[in-house]
Amino acid sequence: MTAVERRHRRTRVLVGGTMAAATAAAAVAAALGFGGGESGATTPRRDMPAATAHVVRRTLTDATNLSGRLDYGATAPIVSRATGTVTWLPPVGSLVGRGGVLLRADDRPVPLLYGALPMYRALAEEAEGPDVLQFERNLRALGYTGFAVDEEFTKFTAAAVKRWQRDLGLPATGSVGVDQVIYGPGRVRIAQHSVRLGASADAQVLTCTSTTKVVTADVQTTDAGWAIKGTKVQVRLSSGASVAGTVAAVGDEGTAGLGESGESSSGTSGGQDSDGGSESQDDTVTVTIAITKQKALRGTGPGTVDIRYTAERRENVLAVPVVALLALAEGGYGLEVVKNSGADSGPRTRIVPVRTGLFAEGLVEVHGPGITAGATVGMPE
Repeated sequence: MTAVERRHRRTRVLVGGTMAAATAAAAVAAALGFGGGESGATTPRRDMPAATAHVVRRTLTDATNLSGRLDYGATAPIVSRATGTVTWLPPVGSLVGRGGVLLRADDRPVPLLYGALPMYRALAEEAEGPDVLQFERNLRALGYTGFAVDEEFTKFTAAAVKRWQRDLGLPATGSVGVDQVIYGPGRVRIAQHSVRLGASADAQVLTCTSTTKVVTADVQTTDAGWAIKGTKVQVRLSSGASVAGTVAAVGDEGTAGLGESGESSSGTSGGQDSDGGSESQDDTVTVTIAITKQKALRGTGPGTVDIRYTAERRENVLAVPVVALLALAEGGYGLEVVKNSGADSGPRTRIVPVRTGLFAEGLVEVHGPGITAGATVGMPE
């Protein structure tokens, strides 16, 4: 059986026509005298593929590439319950840590303390509870001693509070009002002023971000299957250097503002929309990628970066263009292998069944008898 006859029994993957149709059309044209040749001339039988490609040995990578932005991540509001007028705010871009001042109201400092519980009541002698423990831990971390760090606000705690208040320039009352501190998860970077000097201090006064740089990307929900917390990625910076990253959050996670106890201020990116409808396929989800080696980001300002997630990587495999595959009538796939010019007489091609592996980059990994690097295979026109 010739190669042409064998090709009549097979269809080439992703190709709309067949060689059989082309051969039949040529035969009809010749019979009717439309072949363009001289009378009595015969059309030579074709025994070579229309085009060819070579089997290559290389590394195949199934990867997702997308653009993201390097900056300090999502912003969160800083809400003050202080009474009076805002008389000072920290500069945008400055860092505020435990005990640092987030604002001054009527020229009284309102410091940042660390903790998950908001300041929901005044603390004074005989107060008990986890909020007392949280406050005392902060007081101890700021260097004040002479009291037990527990859930009881004692006279010894009050004495330490008085020392702290005097150091801040506040009246030494020994008690702490709800308007005197703001709790947050840790050190913050001031992103924006939400009010001007002279505004009421009982309001959202600032927005803040994390102090570490992260990469964020808005990904179509239909394409975000890879974005799972803990997934490893590579981030290519504007300088050309690459750094390792890890998916830290998907959607609006952990963006509740400082001084707030309610829902995240950043809204939602999934589930139901504001009208109660279901999420559409065009919606996006924000993927946040943490960069462990922050030193690698020194000197790199906010800007666009490239993100690469590698789902699978196959090294040193044989590959051909996907369109070179033939769907065999008996099932599976094959390749039309072209014989060397010095081979024995007979058909110039033969069909070799192959096993396929990874599909990536327009190529497919193949394994089969006689399939070697450099071999020539048939391709559609």
